[in-house]
Amino acid sequence: MRKSKTIAFTIGLVIASAIFILLQAWTKWDFFWHLAAIPLEILIAVFIVESLLERHEGRAKRQQLMYIKSIMFRSQMRDLFIADYAALKSPALTMKDIHEASLEELRAMRRRADAVEFKSLEALEPVIDEYVAAEPVWHSFRERAITYNFEDIFMDMIALLHFIYDVKSFKAKHPRQLFIHEAAKNEEMMKKTWKVLTDGIRMFLDYAIELKEKKPALFEEMMADYELSIRLRQSA
Repeated sequence: MRKSKTIAFTIGLVIASAIFILLQAWTKWDFFWHLAAIPLEILIAVFIVESLLERHEGRAKRQQLMYIKSIMFRSQMRDLFIADYAALKSPALTMKDIHEASLEELRAMRRRADAVEFKSLEALEPVIDEYVAAEPVWHSFRERAITYNFEDIFMDMIALLHFIYDVKSFKAKHPRQLFIHEAAKNEEMMKKTWKVLTDGIRMFLDYAIELKEKKPALFEEMMADYELSIRLRQSA
């Protein structure tokens, strides 16, 4: 609705300017040149204001998403990331390493995470199970991506949900078999699986960097939660 009104307003101003130009050509009065310039000046001002509003709205929405991610990373997604990093062989990173790292060290970790290696195929199965268990989170992110018009996040969530449905379908038919073994038999499926699992490693580091840079207190709280959760698991 807002976009259609803006288009109609723009067309109206252009038509008004054109009318004044025609009147100047017909009457030869230079005064109409000044009148013709007014709608164009208004149009330029409108475009500038619209651009500033869109930038402000975009920043506000990104900040809201950052807080939403904080809640999810510290609750529904905690087991997922702990499992993902527990299966990691290279780069050798722990939650303690991430917690104690400086901002520059975190960025170096992120660069190294472009090339990921896991301990074994079998070590990935618990991670896959956690992705499936976190399905409500992916639906929630998808809905928020629609609300905030984040097309990149929406497409990522759709791809992730397709992967989860593949896993659930396989597990329903073969409850005693490992999905990762089946995925390893198919190049396309293994490529999809690998992308999901390695993206999880990078996603966590990206968010850790964002928090460390913009909300360091929130970063400390989140990482303390993760370390405490790991200690509780080890003592159980």
